[in-house]
Amino acid sequence: MQSALPSSSSPFSMTESTSTDWRLGLPTYSYAVVFASFCIIMGLLWDIMWHMSIGRDGLFSAPHVVMYVGALVSGLFSGYQILSLTFRKDHPDRVRSVKFWGIFYGSLGAMYCVWGALAMLTSAPFDDWWHNTYGLDVQILTPPHTVLLVGMMMVQFGAIVAVLSLQNQSAVAENPRQAARIRWLFILSGGFFLSVLFVLLSENMGRYASHNSSYYVTAAIAFPFLLLAIGRAATNDLIFRIPITAVTAVYMLAIAVPSWVFPLFPAVPKLGPVANPITHYQAFIFPLLLVIPGFALDQLLNRFSAGRASKPMNDWLLAALAGLVFMIVFLAVQWPFGGFLHESPLARNWFFMSDSWSYGSDPNWQYRFKFGPWYNQSAAAFALGFGKAIVIAMISARIGLVWGNWMRRVVR
Repeated sequence: MQSALPSSSSPFSMTESTSTDWRLGLPTYSYAVVFASFCIIMGLLWDIMWHMSIGRDGLFSAPHVVMYVGALVSGLFSGYQILSLTFRKDHPDRVRSVKFWGIFYGSLGAMYCVWGALAMLTSAPFDDWWHNTYGLDVQILTPPHTVLLVGMMMVQFGAIVAVLSLQNQSAVAENPRQAARIRWLFILSGGFFLSVLFVLLSENMGRYASHNSSYYVTAAIAFPFLLLAIGRAATNDLIFRIPITAVTAVYMLAIAVPSWVFPLFPAVPKLGPVANPITHYQAFIFPLLLVIPGFALDQLLNRFSAGRASKPMNDWLLAALAGLVFMIVFLAVQWPFGGFLHESPLARNWFFMSDSWSYGSDPNWQYRFKFGPWYNQSAAAFALGFGKAIVIAMISARIGLVWGNWMRRVVR
């Protein structure tokens, strides 16, 4: 294993040996934590589809093992990095590390990853006890799942910070291949983080709610914050003009591809009652079309953001404009697409997954393919709720820009 940070004498220098090395001179740790982030989202999606298709799982069911692998990889590589910096007083990277608890030295990314890994592994026996005591989960955010999700997002945020510290120290003009590799690691880590955030919100953002203002309020709280932070954090790389578009594209693939693949494999319920007898895995959900509002935000940042534009707009005004643009584009995209997914027979196929249905749900439910009356709103009520969502999106975007400014400065 290598240190998470480059040598202080020659940050990210591309020698003849590193130019032929698959790591391109980047620390192994940075690849490991992004791989851990990938394992986490894949295991999480598999676990959801397992619950939809099979039911009860054990402590060491296959989806859980995939998530544990992510926790172990991030914890071990990050722990090694921290211990190496702590006990090697002459380590060249120690000067750029963070001291915590008065004893340990390490990068910010490593600290987040270690804490996240510990939370994830702690949640495993807690979740097993919860199932044995209370039975099958009826919602995503049970107490043990909350601990698990917090741990997951800490690991994934640690991966983003680890990659950003490399980006903020690298010389793009001198090392274009290395800069491109860092760019890809950033895209992947950001996309995986966005995917877990979406899973966290998915109970409130199903297609059945896409014609209700609560759907857009939920989106306004979460997405402008994260997407603007990603866009601002990437501005140190002047070549990278579409970071939000790229991250949202990875998110869409990360959510969609497992739901296209797993239904190819057989699965039968092992816990009753069985209202919908199935023979194969049931898909999770088609992702939100975030790549379209993401592209709009990229164009906005390229034109008006500090670090991109020659005459940048004040961040307060930029946040207000970004929140407004995001919500208008998101509404224009998701309102018709949500209706298509929920009501159109053309969406009931393997690609759009609208025919996916949990084994415990009645397949003949009258609102399976039409909007329930409890989501009905008058035009005035929807307009009021959507107006609230716009204001929330502006605030969310402003916080995201502040967070992105901090991430632009991360070098440890």
